[in-house]
Amino acid sequence: MLFEGDFSPLPEDMGFRGPIACSAAGITYRQLDYWARTGLVVPEIRSAGGSGTQRLYSFRDILMLKVVKRLLDAGISLQQIRTAINHLRARGVQDLSQVTLMSDGVSVYEAVSNEEIIDLVHGGQGIFAIALGRVWHDLEGSLSELPTERAEVDEPALDELSLRRRQRNVS
Repeated sequence: MLFEGDFSPLPEDMGFRGPIACSAAGITYRQLDYWARTGLVVPEIRSAGGSGTQRLYSFRDILMLKVVKRLLDAGISLQQIRTAINHLRARGVQDLSQVTLMSDGVSVYEAVSNEEIIDLVHGGQGIFAIALGRVWHDLEGSLSELPTERAEVDEPALDELSLRRRQRNVS
């Protein structure tokens, strides 16, 4: 899970498949796959479990994908983005909609109050900002029209011996 707290507009077991997550975040499937495999943004509802399985991304996952994309578009290195995302995870931000990410093009700063934003701007650190609350509301509107999928509770895989025992007990 990326962050603690329940602030998603969807139930916990509802999510979006990879192609829809890509479309909503404005990224390629190759980026999505790479970021999932390297742990930048891992799907919290269902990860890929081999050939033929589909990742299932939560609203919160897609929010972070969109933020990562905006930071990349602003010229921030993927290494700095990883540092920023890991900082937010470690800090345990409860409500992402109250966070503004600011950058000077090299580093990413977090501000949760107007005073912090003003301090960053006066200190010369902030050249651009991403208000996560605004990204949240934009994403919420665009995702409301897209198809969701409910995560299935998979029965544990049975080996051959377990299958034979089950068949014998049924007979």
